[in-house]
Amino acid sequence: MLTSSIFKKKSFYFIFVLVLLIVAYLTYVKVMNQRYDASNEEDMVWGTVERNKIAGRDDIYSAYLERHKGVLKPDHEISIDVCNYFLAHMSKTYRTYQGRNDVVITEEGGYVEWEVEVPETGLYNISLDYYPIEGRGVDIERALYINGGIPFSGADTLTFTRIWTDGGQIRLDNRGNEIRPSQVEKPRWERTYLKDYMGYFVEPYSFYLCEGKNLIRIEAVSEPMAISNILIHQKEELLPYDEYIASFDLRRYKNTITDFYYKKQGEDSEFRSSPTLYGIFDRASSNTEPYSAAKIKLNCIGGEQWRVAGQWIEWEFEVPEDGLYNISFKAKQNYNRGMVSIRNLTIDGTTPFKEAAQVEFKYNNSWQLTTLSDKDGLPCKIPLTEGNHVVRLEVTMGELGDILKDMDECIYRLNAIYRKILVLTGARPDKFRDYRIDKKYPEVMVAMEDEIKVLNNLVARLEEFSGQRGSNTAVIVNMSERLQRFTKNPDSIPRGMEAFKIDISSMGTAMLELTSSNLDIDYVYINADGAKLPDVEEKFFAKLAHELRSFTASFFEDYSTLGSVYEEGKVIDVWLLSGRDQSTILKNMIDEVFTPTYGIGVNVKLIDPNTLLPAVVAGTGPDVALSVFNHVPVDYAIRDATVDLSQFEDFDEVASEFMDSAFVPYEFEGGIYALPETQNFAVMFYRTDIMGEIGAEVPNTWDDVIELLPLLQKNNMEFAMPSPERVVDGVQNPDTAGMMSILFQNGAKLYTPDKKRTLLDSEKSVEAFDFFTRLYTHYSLPVQYDFVNRFRTGEMPIGVQDYSYFNTLSVFAPEIRGLWEFGLVPDTIREDQTVDHSVAFGGHCCMLLSNAKDKEAAWTFLKWWVSAETNTRFGRELESIMGSAARYATANTKAFEELPWSKDQAEVIKEQWKWTVGTPSVAGGYSTTRHVINAYRKVIYDHEDPRETLLDYTRTINDEIKFKRIELGLDVN
Repeated sequence: MLTSSIFKKKSFYFIFVLVLLIVAYLTYVKVMNQRYDASNEEDMVWGTVERNKIAGRDDIYSAYLERHKGVLKPDHEISIDVCNYFLAHMSKTYRTYQGRNDVVITEEGGYVEWEVEVPETGLYNISLDYYPIEGRGVDIERALYINGGIPFSGADTLTFTRIWTDGGQIRLDNRGNEIRPSQVEKPRWERTYLKDYMGYFVEPYSFYLCEGKNLIRIEAVSEPMAISNILIHQKEELLPYDEYIASFDLRRYKNTITDFYYKKQGEDSEFRSSPTLYGIFDRASSNTEPYSAAKIKLNCIGGEQWRVAGQWIEWEFEVPEDGLYNISFKAKQNYNRGMVSIRNLTIDGTTPFKEAAQVEFKYNNSWQLTTLSDKDGLPCKIPLTEGNHVVRLEVTMGELGDILKDMDECIYRLNAIYRKILVLTGARPDKFRDYRIDKKYPEVMVAMEDEIKVLNNLVARLEEFSGQRGSNTAVIVNMSERLQRFTKNPDSIPRGMEAFKIDISSMGTAMLELTSSNLDIDYVYINADGAKLPDVEEKFFAKLAHELRSFTASFFEDYSTLGSVYEEGKVIDVWLLSGRDQSTILKNMIDEVFTPTYGIGVNVKLIDPNTLLPAVVAGTGPDVALSVFNHVPVDYAIRDATVDLSQFEDFDEVASEFMDSAFVPYEFEGGIYALPETQNFAVMFYRTDIMGEIGAEVPNTWDDVIELLPLLQKNNMEFAMPSPERVVDGVQNPDTAGMMSILFQNGAKLYTPDKKRTLLDSEKSVEAFDFFTRLYTHYSLPVQYDFVNRFRTGEMPIGVQDYSYFNTLSVFAPEIRGLWEFGLVPDTIREDQTVDHSVAFGGHCCMLLSNAKDKEAAWTFLKWWVSAETNTRFGRELESIMGSAARYATANTKAFEELPWSKDQAEVIKEQWKWTVGTPSVAGGYSTTRHVINAYRKVIYDHEDPRETLLDYTRTINDEIKFKRIELGLDVN
């Protein structure tokens, strides 16, 4: 009985507790659902935005055209007298300039505004003649204002190319390899329409102008330029080839030399739009002219550098008589499988007919002869007069441009869908909760249905364009299928959010690949119509012989050594610790400029960074090491393995081109043991559109950041901070820049002046560490994240990151162009009310090894390598080959001025640059980084007290520094 009673009581208590738990859970679910109920959602900041649709961008050109749909395109031509302007700033007028009358020149930062009388309301094209005045050598950029405003995004980034040519003849190095000549500017007057620099819109921009007076302003964003002959009119429609040829009296164009043909080598082009469109070499084929299986022969042009819309190459040729001629190109497009590269062909500055505006070069691993043909595939007969003519090929997107434009807008809307769902579910949705997205956000479900149609349409158009379903098309198919699953089963949306975000990122990558329109040109044929041309197909036995020659050459040619190899006279060995592209550019510049100028031979080797130390210890190291991490020189200096550069008489002159902070990591015992190559430091990126949507101000101070965080978190968004838990390509790569920046802003020092102990135990250091860790413990900042993808989706609309991310975002997130900016890192207000924007920096350097045989020659090379002129050219060529995302973060302040940053962007970077603080390198300094990260982890994960934790690790750091100094024979007293 007693046992039964006890059992009943226990059962009762168990059932009672179980009921309480169930009631508590149901109450929690009800409360959480009410919290996000549609009736309450207007209280959320996102609710202030219109909720009945997922809108696309309204500031882009396609939206601008949609707003002016149905507006006439009047056939008027309005000429602007450029010298008779309404307003001007930093501009000059000339009645005669470079052979033209009535010219206005605008300097960078200036503008000219004209009052224009328009006879009839409508959409008009605008063309002008321009002369590229010598500047930094980068493309010229202008912004157009109409009646006080920029009409659409894109009108503020109008790009005008320069004209480049070879500055000399091709030379040979001492191994028989050809060295390309330097590129020089050859400015001349060019005529162009104002158009989309991205190439999505093939036709020139159409601008809406009202009847009567209109104010038109051209503002100089970057580089000086002369302008003449501005016309507001309608671009003439191109005729189809059959109508074009019918407009000529063909009796005047009779060929008497019926077998005439002229071959122009591609690398012998006269003019190009970029200094990086020079001759390149191809050793993969037996029929490339000129041929070599072992040596470098500059035998073609184009390649990786010739891929961006608007880039062009020009060839001059001469025909012996008036007649009808065909134009053909021996070309190879083996870059984008399943796609075609498109070029706009002009003759003597004009696209002759519609078919010439889109000359297609299809994918093939071998050289193919592509002839300008009509719709039936027959060679086009071009009427030419006797004498000299110019043929130009310009990169254009053609029909692909319209697809890319729609794809770009689709990605933007998909990001908006993701971001709206994110507000409800957060980045890590509760898998046990029913979010009822279809009920809360019916407009999201409608938007998904709309995007499925858009995506399927994109797939169909891409397949029609390329003739097959490639890998980039498959990415769009995956997105369409995912949205279909979401619409059929809305409950699956929260679980699929991470995959949804990845698919959006993949679409962005696919779009980037589609915009690359690479092409190689071996030579150009101009032949009398019907003349037989030599076959360009590579024969089997010729290919076999080529492979045998290549195989044999591999036993005798040292392909790991770059360019000329020197053994006699003044010779230095240089090891480069970066990449193949960098080493190739460097060696070309050395053989082309340094060695002829200074008479010093330079042998360049590309090595793994881990190879340097064993080689130096073994006495087989180089004279000079390039692209070395900042902390390395002092490690070598302590062991007498590097040379104190401050002992050279002209060191101060060399150092004057750098920030003082750049040398701090290389200081040891009063000497300087390296020269800086690059400096990377943080700025603050932010999405202007999202900050506006949620009603947030861009923070100026860290107190402002703290006030901003609740608003971001209310919308399930995050703030990015350089994290000690950073992961790069799946490998742990801690970033302590954020922590050090707050420490420096707080007025703390990392080490004592004699560098014998750390000062992390000072009160200011403890306060800085406490504030930094509270960002994670109290305000839940993310410790690991992919900033680029989260920034483009909008879930991380603001953050402090390295300024090099500007180029990455410009290239990899074109759908948000014009919707983000960057500014100074938030500051700390000191007790005296002054502000401090201090930031830590990283980078690379170059050092002269103690075992160098000719230290004066090695020093001469180092001076040349870090000079402004060399850094400028190296940066430009690196960017041309690897893209804008690889823009060189030069430490040379003069070279920075010559890199293609706009005036506003450069001003922000230069201002933040002034606040950089160098981190000293000390014996045992590795323990500082290691234990600061350990202290951070103790606080974040184990919830230890920040003060006590940092003080404990400070003792450990100081013990290690003391031990290391004793080991190295350094003073510890």
